[in-house]
Amino acid sequence: MDKLGTLGIFVQVAEAGSFVAAGHRLGISGSAVGKAVARLEDELGVRLFNRSTRSIAVTEEGSYFLDTCRRIQSEYEEAQAKLSRSQAVPRGQLRVSLPLAGMLLMPTISAFMSTYPEINLDLDFTDRIVDVIEEGFDAVIRTGDLKDTRLMSRKLGTFRHVIVASPEYLSAHGCPKTPEDLLLHRCLHHRFANSGKLEPWPLVRDGQEIKLNLPATTVASTLEPLIHLAQHSFGITCLPFFAAASEIAEGKLVSVLDDYLAATGAFRVLWPTSRYLSPKVRVFVDYMAANLFKP
Repeated sequence: MDKLGTLGIFVQVAEAGSFVAAGHRLGISGSAVGKAVARLEDELGVRLFNRSTRSIAVTEEGSYFLDTCRRIQSEYEEAQAKLSRSQAVPRGQLRVSLPLAGMLLMPTISAFMSTYPEINLDLDFTDRIVDVIEEGFDAVIRTGDLKDTRLMSRKLGTFRHVIVASPEYLSAHGCPKTPEDLLLHRCLHHRFANSGKLEPWPLVRDGQEIKLNLPATTVASTLEPLIHLAQHSFGITCLPFFAAASEIAEGKLVSVLDDYLAATGAFRVLWPTSRYLSPKVRVFVDYMAANLFKP
């Protein structure tokens, strides 16, 4: 067990990028982590990390050993799950990364927490592309297709986009009848945090994409400000339907140009590839797939 613990320390250092950060994850001091790694290097007779005053980096030998350690950990966890009846009850900390728009998913997340009270959620909201394995996430929820051979994925559901504005705005500025009419409107845009580019509005006519240089009256990196501004008649915006569903139902926003919008987007959950899927990850994936877009 001591050997297995040392291997775990090594993996945490490699993923966290420092002795101190690994110590925080493990609940021990950075110096204790450093001594454990030094002992491991002495036993193996190789240098696992290149150290500098500011950072550490895994060596070529360390990278090979890291893959081996992860496989050992996975096989141990699989054996532990098979041997321990207590593992039938999902429990423990579950680290999940969600997009910034993930706040809109919180009703489903909250219901999951009530259903599985022994699972403690650590939620990270960001639109950047996280490294699921290196950053120690159990699962990641994102829109679109993310290609990473180290990850498994499952579609949680699809959604469509809507172009919306407040009734007051449309009364004052007119209701667009064709996509080209948007050129005369105050358009509120979402900017992708990763690329800095504006999210295109999925406009089509007869199945063909329509490219328009729409006015960029206001730009925001999250959806909530766009919803607020549209509600208060500052312009017209394009959003995933789920983001504006309640406002549309309450009449605070009105959808336009529905016949000129392309097909759906998709939410996916991703998790590290492993022959062993822990109970807490399994129930999270299954619950989100069953309930996220439930009518």
